[in-house]
Amino acid sequence: MALLIHLLACGFGLGSWVAVNGLWVELPLIVNTLPEGWDLPSYLTVIIQLANLGPLLVTLMHKLCPGRLKERLVIYSILSIGILACILLAFFWHKTTIVAGAPHSTAFFIITFFLSLVDCTSSVTFLPFMMQLPAKYFTTFFIGEGLSGFIPGIVALAQGVGIAKCVNSSQTVGNHTGGDMWTIHTEYLPPNFSPKVFFFFLAAMTCISLASFTALNRLPRTFALSTENLVPETGASVSSGLDNPGLERDGDDVKGHGGQGEGAAQSRPLLAGHTHSVYQLTFIYFLVVWVNAATNGLLPSVQTYSCMPYGNLAYHLSAALSSVANPLACTIAMFLQNRSLIFLGVLTTLGTGFGSYNMAMAALSPCPLLHGSVWGETIIVLSWLFFTGTLTYVKVMVGVILRDRSHNALVWCGAAAQMGSLVGSLTMFPLVSVYHLFQSGDFCNTKCP
Repeated sequence: MALLIHLLACGFGLGSWVAVNGLWVELPLIVNTLPEGWDLPSYLTVIIQLANLGPLLVTLMHKLCPGRLKERLVIYSILSIGILACILLAFFWHKTTIVAGAPHSTAFFIITFFLSLVDCTSSVTFLPFMMQLPAKYFTTFFIGEGLSGFIPGIVALAQGVGIAKCVNSSQTVGNHTGGDMWTIHTEYLPPNFSPKVFFFFLAAMTCISLASFTALNRLPRTFALSTENLVPETGASVSSGLDNPGLERDGDDVKGHGGQGEGAAQSRPLLAGHTHSVYQLTFIYFLVVWVNAATNGLLPSVQTYSCMPYGNLAYHLSAALSSVANPLACTIAMFLQNRSLIFLGVLTTLGTGFGSYNMAMAALSPCPLLHGSVWGETIIVLSWLFFTGTLTYVKVMVGVILRDRSHNALVWCGAAAQMGSLVGSLTMFPLVSVYHLFQSGDFCNTKCP
């Protein structure tokens, strides 16, 4: 029974961020098709931030109407919406409509909003459900959450990318014989399978998550909870505590509380002995804001401009490997923890250096350093890989530090992370899509000195 629950917990975790992660790794294949072109990632970052409306509503419901929100039904709803949205995306991702006299990817943006709504809301609903299970299944759930980024990245690598080649073509000028004009245009070789198949794959992964969640709800509470009494009644279903926010985990027990008890529990340090000065806390929250602004807003908005000048393959590899680096960094942080603020500061500086290089190459687009060189392609891919890996490790360790401090510290950590992400996205969107400070180019026709 324990093995089955581990598998179900892992499968449930697959649905947490699979859709958004899948969209990012698929961008190299669709950015050349949709009318927004290289500006597409900047639109995507803003849409994802707008989707935080979902967790905001869930949080407000918990605060204003405690006990009224049926989180089990919310999870069923968002996973069902996620499956439907992935299927719709497979059929309509390339459809455009005329808005303000220009074609726009309206269908793609609307469906992406709902996919982002699903993934953002999962952050505040999946973990409360997992708190009804013994603590040993938390690790398995987080493995599944990591796989929600790892698997789409691997599948995207297997999908391949439309490698660009320069093709000569001619067109007749006037009616004169021999008046043909030769031009060079970029032609992309087809991938191993289409984006449509990839989006169906994302739908299948979300189906696995929904099926795992359904099975966890229906499993009888017959497995041993003698050493970890997480639910007052052993005969209750796994989801029985979901609709009772008064249940809160405290060490190895779950106690019902409300009013003053809840406030006291939230403000009580979770792990004694970890105290920080005001300056240290300020530094920690600065790390949270900056790291999330960089990884969720500033740099993703210009990834096309930093990678596409080197070719579609460089963009494809940087997107896919960055998606793989994220869960790998989380796994490393689980086993090799370093809470030294000096170390985290140095690591943040290192990651910021890689991000600065990526931003500089985007600013130099369409003629970045080592343009047309294999070394240029290799360096930009590695720079994105290390940028994502180092700052992801910092995010995890800062979360661990604040988790051990108190529940309220973790709440403020989430607020700071969202604020950083929002500021980063809203800062870059007008620079990229309104003022067009970053210039796109053509792989074959761009002439660089």
